[in-house]
Amino acid sequence: MPRTDSALAPPRSFVWSRRVFLTLLTGFVLVPVYVMVSSSLKPLADVSGKFRWLPSGLTVRPYIDIWSTVPLARYFMNSLIVAGAATIASVAIAVFAAYAVSRYEFRGKRVFTVTVLSTQMFPGILFLLPLFLIYVNIGNATGIALFGSRGGLILTYLTFSLPFSIWMLIGYFDSVPRDLDEAAMVDGCGPLGALFRIVVPAAVPGIVAVAVYAFMTAWGEVLFASVMTNDATRTLAVGLQGYSTLNDVYWNQIMAASLVVSVPVVAGFLLLQRYLVAGLTAGAVK
Repeated sequence: MPRTDSALAPPRSFVWSRRVFLTLLTGFVLVPVYVMVSSSLKPLADVSGKFRWLPSGLTVRPYIDIWSTVPLARYFMNSLIVAGAATIASVAIAVFAAYAVSRYEFRGKRVFTVTVLSTQMFPGILFLLPLFLIYVNIGNATGIALFGSRGGLILTYLTFSLPFSIWMLIGYFDSVPRDLDEAAMVDGCGPLGALFRIVVPAAVPGIVAVAVYAFMTAWGEVLFASVMTNDATRTLAVGLQGYSTLNDVYWNQIMAASLVVSVPVVAGFLLLQRYLVAGLTAGAVK
């Protein structure tokens, strides 16, 4: 006797258990979001003392004061320049490096690939002191100011995101058939022509995933930004500490600034979500 759909359906108890679990999980995720949003709309008195779930009054004053309490606009521009430049450089270098590893055979290819991947095994804090000493010594010897500059911070974040970007794009480029490259070369394209006209358009999801990873790595990093920057080059992740003084902590402004800082990352993720999921999935399968 053939099995019906009802026989294949999960038990009712399992369905209800799953619903209860998902409801609790959703509440666990949304409660911090509610606290952040509601605190950003409260007067300071409502958040500096005993916490209130329902504010005594709503105000948008924290969203106005965040720009004058600390130079948030300058921090925002510094973060945008540093994260954008690190992302562009990481993607550009990773595309050429991954294409060379994927399409050509050369001595030390396997060693190079393993070395690139092995760099992700070490915690970033191990490189803090060496990079600090390197930047200071380069500045003393050549006059090139890497320590305390946006250029030095861009170079630092590039060293973090580039190995993973290369490794991920190697796997994605390997999934693009080489017959497409050969067909393009038969039509008169050189290696660079085949890369930009055939391989790159076919690997857009992987490139977008790498770009999002590089941008998020640079946008929210705190440790190196707190050491490698000064008042003029400070980024958002470090600049938010300015809302905490010796006398007061402006919790409502911290929450408001955190929401403003999160807007570019959240908006970019929502716009590129389809490409990001496709790129990460392809890299995982490879």
